Amino acid sequence: MRAFLGKPAVNLVLAGVAVLFSFNALALEGPGIPGANIANGMKIYNEGKGDTVPSCMTCHGAGGWGLDAMGAPRLAGIGYPYVVKQLSDLASGKRTPEGAGAVMVVFAGGLTPQEWRDVAGYVNTLAGPPDLSNLKELKDSGTTIGERYLGQSIVKYGIIGKVSACSSCHGYNGRGAAPLFPVIGEQKYTYLINQLNSWRAETRTNDPYAMMRKMAKNLTDEDIANIATFLATASPTTAGNTMIPVTNE
Repeated sequence: MRAFLGKPAVNLVLAGVAVLFSFNALALEGPGIPGANIANGMKIYNEGKGDTVPSCMTCHGAGGWGLDAMGAPRLAGIGYPYVVKQLSDLASGKRTPEGAGAVMVVFAGGLTPQEWRDVAGYVNTLAGPPDLSNLKELKDSGTTIGERYLGQSIVKYGIIGKVSACSSCHGYNGRGAAPLFPVIGEQKYTYLINQLNSWRAETRTNDPYAMMRKMAKNLTDEDIANIATFLATASPTTAGNTMIPVTNE
């Protein structure tokens, strides 16, 4: 049986390929982490820069695993090109977070494009033990927590007629599909909730071709809580297979 794509679908596919190649150009500029001075990135991350940019570890932790209490996301190993893009978008005003994250516009703007690459390169080398969201602690403090098995179903299979499987772009259990799609598995619960709500409300609009906005608009509050509950503790590996795909090459 032969399948045919209509013109709009073909255009979307071609656009997606163009984005993929643009990210690949960044990812393949050099071996390992292209164009990044890891030592300088580590210095900025741990010590900050002058009086305008405090140390990144203040909110994101020494290991880059984020902090639920501040809504600060995991940065460790989520994808070098993605972090560079986010810092660029923050500095240029293409991404304007709400709440505590609003300070990132100023902090990213206080760094040069080279320093974005340096910091992104450094956090992509962080591979220490995971510091996952404590869902029980969050629930005990009054935070709404979803049903893990329902979130797993959406991540793996989507919702018929509403959304595609998260894994179709972000890979198994959200472990990322470099260079275009970041790691969302083992991401901080609060951050996942905030971002899915922001995509749905279109207060965050820096997703290529509005892909995330189109998905999130069809999610209920319960769907979002379920997805975040599963992803926050989703293992990047399968039983009997401990190999994790390389995301920084």
